[in-house]
Amino acid sequence: MPKFATIRTADGTRGVRLDGDQLVDLGYPDLGAYLAAGAPDLPGGSVTYPVEAADFAPVVLQPSKVVCVGLNYRSHIEEMGRDLPEYPVLFAKFADTLTGANDPVTKPAETEQLDWECELTIVIGSTVRHADEEQAVAAIAGFTAANDYSVRDWQFRTREWLQGKMWEATTPVGPYVVTPDELPGGVRPELATRLTVDGVEKQSANTSDLLFDPVALVRYVSTITTLRPGDLILTGTNGGVGHARSPQEFLWGGETVEITVEGIGTLTNTIVKG
Repeated sequence: MPKFATIRTADGTRGVRLDGDQLVDLGYPDLGAYLAAGAPDLPGGSVTYPVEAADFAPVVLQPSKVVCVGLNYRSHIEEMGRDLPEYPVLFAKFADTLTGANDPVTKPAETEQLDWECELTIVIGSTVRHADEEQAVAAIAGFTAANDYSVRDWQFRTREWLQGKMWEATTPVGPYVVTPDELPGGVRPELATRLTVDGVEKQSANTSDLLFDPVALVRYVSTITTLRPGDLILTGTNGGVGHARSPQEFLWGGETVEITVEGIGTLTNTIVKG
């Protein structure tokens, strides 16, 4: 199963493709640059790196957009006490929020309500605006995993969520991007997802349960703004977030949070007190 990633090396970051137990250099500093170049064939004699020593960076270093979808699983909508949305609920992040698949995540000193959110993430592969069905399908380069760590006490200070979602280096993305043809369901993938905190399951779902599927999201978002290679769309989380539990559960520092998305890989992040 072809998988792509971005890793950190002694010479800087490199976009790579998984080949057995090796990562083959794509010739670009990250996956976003490779996609922007049209995803060319690899040249012969490419540099390789061992998988076991890989230091994963965010799959795309500087996406022009990180678009997030809230309230996109029925289980999460119900636990948050909301009505089913008629349209996708959108908010944004910035590139500075992104971090690597296995990087520690710092709990900001300013919060007592750091929460987790397991999310399938769309990676855009080509420029698209006002996409129809066919164009939306063609624009999806692949899928990766993300944890939309959320600072709930800041998120709910106002009716707008941005200030609880934009904290620096709190959104690990990776470890790999997998093309739709390699996943069950293709551009509407049917993948089991699971999130644990210190080995205890907190979230479990299947991405086939999304209210607004990836194709619909690309069509909707591209109506508003141009999507470009390397842009990310976080498709939303399912039930089981700490804020909605009774009693509520939050991350304080020292915990290990793992997200596994079937066919894509696992994010493993240790929470560090800020």
